[in-house]
Amino acid sequence: MASLLTRLAQSSTSRSSSILSLSRTMSTQRATLNLKNPSLLKSKAFVNNEWVSSKSGKVFQVTNPANNEVIGEVPEMGNEEEVEEVIAVAKKAFETWRHSTPKSRQDLLAKFHKLMLDNTDDLATIITAENGKPLPDARGEHLYSSSFLEWFSAEAMRNYGDTIPSTIPGLRNVTIKQPVGVVGVITPWNFPSAMITRKIAPALAAGCTCVIKVPEETPFSGLALMELAQQAGFPPGVLNVITSQDSPKVGQVICASKTIKKVSFTGSTGVGKILAKQCAGTLKKLSFELGGNAPFIVFDDADIDAAVTGAIACKFRSSGQTCVCANRIYVQDGVYDEFSKKLVEAVKKFKVGNGADEGVTHGPLIHGRALAKVEDHVKDAVDKGANLLLGGSRLTGPEYPSENYYEPTIIGDVPEDAACLQEETFGPMAAVVRFKSEEEVLRLANDTDVGLAGYFFSRDVGRVWRVAEALEVGMVGCNTGLISQASIPFGGVKESGYGREGSKYGMADYEVIKVICMGGLGTN
Repeated sequence: MASLLTRLAQSSTSRSSSILSLSRTMSTQRATLNLKNPSLLKSKAFVNNEWVSSKSGKVFQVTNPANNEVIGEVPEMGNEEEVEEVIAVAKKAFETWRHSTPKSRQDLLAKFHKLMLDNTDDLATIITAENGKPLPDARGEHLYSSSFLEWFSAEAMRNYGDTIPSTIPGLRNVTIKQPVGVVGVITPWNFPSAMITRKIAPALAAGCTCVIKVPEETPFSGLALMELAQQAGFPPGVLNVITSQDSPKVGQVICASKTIKKVSFTGSTGVGKILAKQCAGTLKKLSFELGGNAPFIVFDDADIDAAVTGAIACKFRSSGQTCVCANRIYVQDGVYDEFSKKLVEAVKKFKVGNGADEGVTHGPLIHGRALAKVEDHVKDAVDKGANLLLGGSRLTGPEYPSENYYEPTIIGDVPEDAACLQEETFGPMAAVVRFKSEEEVLRLANDTDVGLAGYFFSRDVGRVWRVAEALEVGMVGCNTGLISQASIPFGGVKESGYGREGSKYGMADYEVIKVICMGGLGTN
């Protein structure tokens, strides 16, 4: 703790030289990103409302997946002692922040929300630069991200307790909700802004402080949010961001810490299981939004054009790199050919390229490992008898200046034992499967260890209710491919995790309910 405070003091005393150095760095990067407000692009971690370097002085580079250009460098803070010092800062801040009024927290979240909207273009530009998604998608993520600040600014004032009738004469029972404490937040790269606000907004509204581990691939969006949080007026230590390439080490320290009372994580089921074991020693509260294997079902009474539109929205958005995207597309025999033909025609219109370029609809994958998994799934399915209807290859040439581009791909008549039906592809490949009956497709759809989201298209009212209730998932899209909103609960069942984010239920995981039984009040 002392060494961290020393570095904070040094940061303040040498601020003029630090700003000059940072300005030179951002001057170069600003020409690349063309930011209106270059102060949003930060090259340091955020601790106790200060921008700090790592104790070792080490940094790591962050590159644009579209062209492999270096966007900038951020501190390598994977040292255990360093992470514990940041946690101590959040603990100290919690002792004051927990007693702040809901109205004051509401006002700060509202200011934060407004600042996000005021900086929409710049924040979207940063998302595109480090993640690769096209600017229209980045703007969409930005608005989705900001909506959680707006929603939970209002929820802060609706955090009611209860009065419960007593079964014992002379007693009065009430419940109150109190913040759980310091929260560890671990977020993924596919939504580098929204996955942060979806977690910190309810935490802040509840009165918790946060230690945030941003993804190594996309740290700049989270750091930009901290710049705006600082401008909004959040007190020192309430929000803190650690940057590191050693996610396992940082995650282990967060999960093992007795100070951290809750961990909120979005990522793979495999990593979630590791973190759950690490948290077991201190019995933390956990919110885990983990992997999915979403079924997308098209019945023969569906509006086929609407189903194609829905499939494109939830399969190919962000080049298929979303946890709720359709991973298995089941189409009833009677409309299989029509649906497949129209889906191929629609996907042929995609324009793949650098997400910052005009007219591009789909960007690169995040890195070569992600692309290799898509390649493996395509080859496996074709080798097992599936039909390649569209795509199926890497994209190369001068218009694709990195190794991360892959053709939007559609594979038909995919067999049940294909790897792409057993696990998330997380890429721009649609696997289409025939089915004959409602009973058959529900068996196929539910034959998985995970259950995050599911989708189906039908105009039969009875079927709508039957299928919606039968799908073993936490979220169902009926005649739509879009299901994420701040006002509704987000989360899964089975090995897709537990807890809910967003909605009126979103603050519950960041609170504890305390009951107060009062006697001797002279009421009886």
